[in-house]
Amino acid sequence: MGDDSEWLKLPVDQKCEHKLWKARLSGYEEALKIFQKIKDEKSPEWSKYLGLIKKFVTDSNAVVQLKGLEAALVYVENAHVAGKTTGEVVSGVVSKVFNQPKAKAKELGIEICLMYIEIEKAEAVQEELLKGLDNKNPKIVVACIETLRKALSEFGSKIILLKPVIKVLPKLFESREKAVRDEAKLIAVEIYRWIRDALRPPLQNINSVQLKELEEEWVKLPTGAPKPSRFLRSQQELEAKLEQQQSAGGDAEGGGDDGDEVPQIDAYELLEAVEILSKLPKDFYDKIEAKKWQERKEALEAVEVLVKNPKLEAGDYADLVKALKKVVGKDTNVMLVALAAKCLTGLAVGLRKKFGQYAGHVVPTILEKFKEKKPQVVQALQEAIDAIFLTTTLQNISEDVLAVMDNKNPTIKQQTSLFIARSFRHCTASTLPKSLLKPFCAALLKHINDSAPEVRDAAFEALGTALKVVGEKAVNPFLADVDKLKLDKIKECSEKVELVHGKKAGPGADKKEFKPVPGRAAASGAAGDKDMKDISAPKPGPLKKAPATKAGGPPKKGKPAAPGGTGSTGTKNKKALETKEIVEPELSVEVCEEKASAVLPPTCIQLLDSSNWKERLACMEEFQKAVELMDRTEMPCQALVRMLAKKPGWKETNFQVMQMKLHIVALIAQKGNFSKTSAQIVLDGLVDKIGDVKCGNNAKEAMTAIAEACMLPWTAEQVMSMAFSQKNPKNQSETLNWLSNAIKEFGFSGLNVKAFISNVKTALAATNPAVRTSAITLLGVMYLYVGPSLRMFFEDEKPALLSQIDAEFEKMQGQSLPAPTRGLSKHSTSGAEEGEDADEPDDGTNDVVDLLPRTEISDKITSELVSKIGDKNWKIRKEGLDEVAGIINEAKFIQPNIGELPTALKGRLNDSNKILVQQTLNILQQLAVAMGPNIKQHVKNLGIPIITVLGDSKNNVRAAALATVNAWAEQTGMKEWLEGEDLSEELKKENPFLRQELLGWLAEKLPTLRSTPTDLILCVPQLYSCLEDRNGDVRKKAQDALPFFMMHLGYEKMAKATGKLKPTSKDQVLAMLEKAKANMPAKPAAPGKATSKPMGGSAPAKFQPASAPVEDAVSNTVEPKPDPKKAKAPGVSSKVKSAQGKKVPSKTSLKEDEDKSGPIFIVVPNGKEQRMKDEKGLKVLKWNFTAPRDEYIEQLKTQMSSCVAKWLQDEMFHSDFQHHNKALAVMVDHLESEKEGVIGCLDLILKWLTLRFFDTNTSVLMKALEYLKLLFTLLSEEEYHLTENEAASFIPYLILKVGEPKDVIRKDVRAILNRMCLVYPASKMFPFIMEGTKSKNSKQRAECLEELGCLVESYGMNVCQPTPGKALKEIAIHIGDRDNAVRNAALNTIVTVYNVHGDQVFKLIGNLSEKDMSMLEERIKRSAKRPSAAPIKQVEEKPQRTQSVSSNANMLRKGPAEDMSSKLNQARSMSGHPDAAHQMVRREFQLDLDEIENDNGTVRCEMPELVQHKLDDIFEPVLIPEPKIRAVSPHFDDMHSNTASTINFIISQVASGDINTSIQALTQIDEVLRQEDKAEAMSGHIDQFLIATFMQLRLIYNTHMADEKLEKDEIIKLYSCIIGNMISLFQIESLAREASTGVLKDLMHGLITLMLDSRIEDLEEGQQVIRSVNLLVVKVLEKSDQTNILSALLVLLQDSLLATASSPKFSELVMKCLWRMVRLLPDTINSINLDRILLDIHIFMKVFPKEKLKQCKSEFPIRTLKTLLHTLCKLKGPKILDHLTMIDNKNESELEAHLCRMMKHSMDQTGSKSDKETEKGASRIDEKSSKAKVNDFLAEIFKKIGSKENTKEGLAELYEYKKKYSDADIEPFLKNSSQFFQSYVERGLRVIEMEREGKGRIPTSTGISPQMEVTCVPTPTSTVSSIGNTNGEEVGPSVYLERLKILRQRCGLDNTKQDDRPPLTSLLSKPAVPPVASSTDMLHSKLSQLRESREQHQHSDLDSNQTHSSGPLTSSSSSTTNIDDLKKRLERIKSSRK
Repeated sequence: MGDDSEWLKLPVDQKCEHKLWKARLSGYEEALKIFQKIKDEKSPEWSKYLGLIKKFVTDSNAVVQLKGLEAALVYVENAHVAGKTTGEVVSGVVSKVFNQPKAKAKELGIEICLMYIEIEKAEAVQEELLKGLDNKNPKIVVACIETLRKALSEFGSKIILLKPVIKVLPKLFESREKAVRDEAKLIAVEIYRWIRDALRPPLQNINSVQLKELEEEWVKLPTGAPKPSRFLRSQQELEAKLEQQQSAGGDAEGGGDDGDEVPQIDAYELLEAVEILSKLPKDFYDKIEAKKWQERKEALEAVEVLVKNPKLEAGDYADLVKALKKVVGKDTNVMLVALAAKCLTGLAVGLRKKFGQYAGHVVPTILEKFKEKKPQVVQALQEAIDAIFLTTTLQNISEDVLAVMDNKNPTIKQQTSLFIARSFRHCTASTLPKSLLKPFCAALLKHINDSAPEVRDAAFEALGTALKVVGEKAVNPFLADVDKLKLDKIKECSEKVELVHGKKAGPGADKKEFKPVPGRAAASGAAGDKDMKDISAPKPGPLKKAPATKAGGPPKKGKPAAPGGTGSTGTKNKKALETKEIVEPELSVEVCEEKASAVLPPTCIQLLDSSNWKERLACMEEFQKAVELMDRTEMPCQALVRMLAKKPGWKETNFQVMQMKLHIVALIAQKGNFSKTSAQIVLDGLVDKIGDVKCGNNAKEAMTAIAEACMLPWTAEQVMSMAFSQKNPKNQSETLNWLSNAIKEFGFSGLNVKAFISNVKTALAATNPAVRTSAITLLGVMYLYVGPSLRMFFEDEKPALLSQIDAEFEKMQGQSLPAPTRGLSKHSTSGAEEGEDADEPDDGTNDVVDLLPRTEISDKITSELVSKIGDKNWKIRKEGLDEVAGIINEAKFIQPNIGELPTALKGRLNDSNKILVQQTLNILQQLAVAMGPNIKQHVKNLGIPIITVLGDSKNNVRAAALATVNAWAEQTGMKEWLEGEDLSEELKKENPFLRQELLGWLAEKLPTLRSTPTDLILCVPQLYSCLEDRNGDVRKKAQDALPFFMMHLGYEKMAKATGKLKPTSKDQVLAMLEKAKANMPAKPAAPGKATSKPMGGSAPAKFQPASAPVEDAVSNTVEPKPDPKKAKAPGVSSKVKSAQGKKVPSKTSLKEDEDKSGPIFIVVPNGKEQRMKDEKGLKVLKWNFTAPRDEYIEQLKTQMSSCVAKWLQDEMFHSDFQHHNKALAVMVDHLESEKEGVIGCLDLILKWLTLRFFDTNTSVLMKALEYLKLLFTLLSEEEYHLTENEAASFIPYLILKVGEPKDVIRKDVRAILNRMCLVYPASKMFPFIMEGTKSKNSKQRAECLEELGCLVESYGMNVCQPTPGKALKEIAIHIGDRDNAVRNAALNTIVTVYNVHGDQVFKLIGNLSEKDMSMLEERIKRSAKRPSAAPIKQVEEKPQRTQSVSSNANMLRKGPAEDMSSKLNQARSMSGHPDAAHQMVRREFQLDLDEIENDNGTVRCEMPELVQHKLDDIFEPVLIPEPKIRAVSPHFDDMHSNTASTINFIISQVASGDINTSIQALTQIDEVLRQEDKAEAMSGHIDQFLIATFMQLRLIYNTHMADEKLEKDEIIKLYSCIIGNMISLFQIESLAREASTGVLKDLMHGLITLMLDSRIEDLEEGQQVIRSVNLLVVKVLEKSDQTNILSALLVLLQDSLLATASSPKFSELVMKCLWRMVRLLPDTINSINLDRILLDIHIFMKVFPKEKLKQCKSEFPIRTLKTLLHTLCKLKGPKILDHLTMIDNKNESELEAHLCRMMKHSMDQTGSKSDKETEKGASRIDEKSSKAKVNDFLAEIFKKIGSKENTKEGLAELYEYKKKYSDADIEPFLKNSSQFFQSYVERGLRVIEMEREGKGRIPTSTGISPQMEVTCVPTPTSTVSSIGNTNGEEVGPSVYLERLKILRQRCGLDNTKQDDRPPLTSLLSKPAVPPVASSTDMLHSKLSQLRESREQHQHSDLDSNQTHSSGPLTSSSSSTTNIDDLKKRLERIKSSRK
């Protein structure tokens, strides 16, 4: 027993797997106990057994297996995870349990299967059981059938899918095993219990004996609907509820519902489809045309046999239907007619919805054939039409049916009415909307008055059925005129009707009918007892409730009928009002007088016709008072107005009396229950007075009041016919004006456009212009509501008139519909009726379409035409198509009957000739517009084939097909397309093009729908296969469409549909579904449903269904895509407004409002910068596309989510354009208040607006442009500067819109482009607009060319990018354009340039063809316009901009007046208008584009030859350029008001490729920098300026220097300007500090490259340039921000060491700069951001670890680094270690270790040393340096002294060295050098000593003592600028000579700060302080001379023009004056020394 004890110790789960059966038995028993104890279904304990359950049920030992089954059953029942085991366990049960002999095992197995079903795994269980049916072991088969039977019996047919079971039944009945056959019989009985007769067809072919047995069993079954006795877990709450209800005794309602829903299995579904088309007899089509009727009969009989198949496979039955239809319609043998009808019945029954596409063809034929009297024919036709009805919808065939209703033949009328009655039975309240009911009721009402009794009865039956289906409430408005008897007959019929849809509709309808009866009766009968009797019966209930249903309407309206028939209980809806008004009978004058005298004072009535006007006036006043005090119910309106109309009535001559009279009419209409009868009495008079100057307004008021009382449509029609039946033009025009206004106030619903149109046409033809104008205005208002179709009525007007109408329409375009303000109060009182109102827009829109007069074109579609279209020769086919296009064009609007055309066109959709396919698509597009909504009936037979074309391989064909489908869908709505299997069939085709286009289309359309047909689910399997398509685009489109499918079908249905996929696919698809679930949009809200719920829930429950069907009705008939052109009925818009303008149920509206209170743009710090970085780093897509793809929109959405309010974002990305309009309105409102936010999100806002440019909706576009105008105005006020990124992602798209066909839009875009120049430089705009001229759109080309002309005119030639020449050549190309407007624009632009530039233009344009050139010359001659000062105005309109709002705001925000006067600005705009410019502004501020471009030597800015004057060698390098040379221009004071825009512009020219342009710009900038008060204007532009400068340096280095043609002195001149400018800049410390690290790095790189440029040294003045650069570098090092420059140098060094191409000399110079920085450190250490420097050093050391540095050829880098660190350590001490904060992992940093070593070292070494020594030693070698190193060091120093550039530095270092090591021996180094060099070195050292020890006395041998204090650190900038003589000794000139030599070698120093330098004039007046010039001054002098040369030129110019207004210029006429000047100055210096 040893092994026994072994397994006893094992844990339970291991026992269950043990090989010993005892162990397993024990394991299963214990497991069973554990399972029963676990209470929590999600306990982790369950998971342990997950893999074992299969073993439990498949155990090989029978005893153990039983235990295992018990345990497994408990597990499945209780474990949450059990579902995962379904497949394996059930298959185990089937194969290993069902074959067991023990009944107990089988029972447990069945129980386990049922338990799996209970935990929602029915599909998996059923799958395994069905597999089991194929098992060879009959025991297993029997058990599986039994399990299925039990499952069905307990769970019902909803859970167990019957179709697969029924499929295998016949096979089971054929089994050899009796047990199997018996079990099959049992399950067949069970199935029959659930689906009844639907089971018969599939079993009709089994053995007849078996069938008979089955029949016997079936008969025994109880008839009641079966109910499931067991429920899924998710349904178990329902079960509990059911039990409660049953115990309460009532038959549960829930159960009832269930019962209703159970027979959902349709026999049709269970059948296999049969293909019959191929089985038709080969000669069928010939036989059916045969002359012998027997042959025709044979053909039909063959078809009859085939169509008996209960389910037919879909296919192209068009030809067959056509043949059968011909027999029905034309065959003379009635027997064949009946036979053909039977065949049609069979087809309709077998194809079901798939037959729908042919229904429209057949219905009219069948209905017309009802003229046959033979009963069997009639019966066959009835069966056929009823079967056909079920394949389509009433909506689709309504047109055809209604057309037949007017037939003269009574039998046809009768049968049609009966057909309508039968059809109505199949309808529900939702599928029979008011829009459909209305025409049917109208037609049937005619029939109830027919002479033939059978026609009347049929009509009564149809109306009764309608009444039953939709309830009285919906039908009553149409039955207003029906008398009592007939009404009763209708009601009687309605009670007899049995509806198809069970009893459900019955009681619902009854409940609805019951309530409104009293009100309706009162309204419909005439006044008197008749009504009261009707009311008496149901009175108590409803009347009490009436006020409640009104939801707070005033109770008095709920009173029972008053005598005038005015009582209206539950009916205050529009239709009810109409019916009520019609009823009021016309009263005789006597009755009226009687009634009036009862309410008016007697005097009043007597004086009415008094001859004294004053008495009449008094009488009117009394009349008015009486009316004001009267109560509505007591006011006899008709009597009162009759009194007013009594003599003199409307012929009243006194205008005051007349005014009163008209006012009283208005009062009565407002206050009383005013009927149309009363209105008729007064309207004539009102129309007569409407044109009266004094009374006209009162007449209009009265009319408006009547329109409110009697509805506008009726009133308007009356008024118009009255006005146009008289001749008075004033009355006519005023009537039209009143109507225009009234339409705006009341809205458009219900108006009869047709009636107005004839009147408007009369008015348009009137001779009186006022009438014409009024008519056109009225058309404009109508256009707002009706849309473009209105124009069609007037296309035959005269062109002049038509253009006026078009202009009016253009004006209206894009305007939003005004919200109706009148005519609402009466129609929206009761909650339930609001629901009806919600239906009105549907009526409104349909009305507008119905009004269009439609032409019948079927007679033009002849058989010849049809055969032409199908001809073999494509040319003839094309002719046929052309003819069709012509017919449709001519007819404009057509009737839906188009004969054989659809079949013909369908054939052409797959034509081999693609041109014809496209032509066909165009025709179909035309057809959709021409036929309007009636095109619905052709969707199946023509629409679906269009979708097939979406799979075409050619892009343009697909695009045309998509456009066509969209045109159709716009007319039909989506319902027709989604019904049936057509779309899923299309998606099945594995054509990637078809799939992606179709899915894209669905993704676009589905989100706009409120509901979809259930057939949408059929597309889901195809959608899933598209998700895994090989083609990436298909997959992408399928993923995009997924959320929209889910939006309509719900996640559950979609997830369930994945059941049939392979496991791998299923997981993928489910993951996508989860993702889509998160993105699933909400369904669009129902329009106008905002308040349709009865308020406060006070209405009784049974009232509510009334609103539900209506909502459905809307969804079925209203075209879901909101179309702005279609009228919005007043009911809706008012309600939408009332619900806070949002289409949401009122509950949420409050919350929404709260949400909307915050800011709409959230400022995210650095958000914009980050986005730009992402875009640069390609982390996100660059905003660049031809049309926006979804990924761009998604990306923008994501980016916006962080900085735009959620609710606004929803509006912005809504699929409906109206939400975009709303978003724009909100953005406009918040523009001023959220400037910061707008600027922070500007890039996103602009990107979103570019998306709007791609919308087709004009109103959005207009709104967007409106917003942009405001936005750019704001930005220019805020002086914002558009970034490159913002510009590039916006301007190109804006430019696209400049080519819009609408003028308004083009104007707006041009205005925006204009405003953009205020926030973005015109020169940068230029290339974008230039790009726009390459468009295919000629309008765009023309507009862009015009815009270029404007830019040149406003900003001069310098905006032309890249160069004026290139730009003009491109513009000139367009002179030869084929479009006239483009040619003109190009010519005009070049003429503009000519006006600026003269004949130079021809040179720039280059070669033109002769024709173009002659055009241009002609145009120039014609314009013959010399430049004028016009553009100044333009400049004034453009306030300047600045880049950095914060830093410059204070300086630049000066009053606009100053801005305007800025001469600099004017100069800029005037550039190149010479005459005007002379009047305006001095030449030195002007960019002389003329001279620069006309490079003909007249104004060459020659450099003065100054340098060649050698007045001893003293003067050689020294120039004195102080400002004395030229007087400051008086205009310069205006410089204060100069702003950033000018500076930006000039800076942009610094980098110009043209040398002269660049020099001009530099001159102007120098002008600014050299005057302290002006220099600050450059603040904020330093980086920009430096970038432009080093770009220019690079350009010179790479391009100009290599250019042989360029004279080198030009380049030197440019260099001088650049360096001079920079020196000026770097002397102004505040500006110098603005330079950023990156810019400094590039600048230093440029300067050092320049120093090393050997090509410059070869030039004669090259040395001078290099010296100046040297000086500049020193300035840069000293004056710029020390952290930035240090950082820049370290990075530069790193780069230069890394770069293999870089010369060692370069790195060396960088290190020298670093040494100089090191020397400055003691002074600057506190201003340095050490953390940043140490980070840079850390990075440097990371790139160059010690080892790597040691490998360098030179040891300088490592020494430089050490020196720098050493100095920092010395200066900061241990604190330096606190500055490593920016280094991420400092422990790994070599730097920290190095610093620690140094710290330690310096603590040991330098404790005793003074700071001063440290400082001096800092830049030198360590004290421990070996002898060799010392020698090296000295050698280095002498090398420096020997070099030209660094001589000064070398001397300083030598001095330091000697001082520190006084014993050092420098003799060996001097020995080898020349005498001159030795004396030079000694002299240099002496001078340094003098400077250093300047404060003490100096050996008298020099005879000089410095007066000014000099900085201790030797730098080339420190110059002794004034030398005094303290000890009175005479100083000889030789000393100066010597000093000057040294100074010259050290390239000039200047110790006074630039800022403090007094102007030269004052210096000269104080001879005691003579300055010494530096090379800076040399540059300045060059610059100023350059300017002078320009001034002289200008002088001569001005003299010749005699327009010069300012004082004379102080300019020297030649450079000799300069020399004299210098001599004089030297003399003074000498004399001052004496």
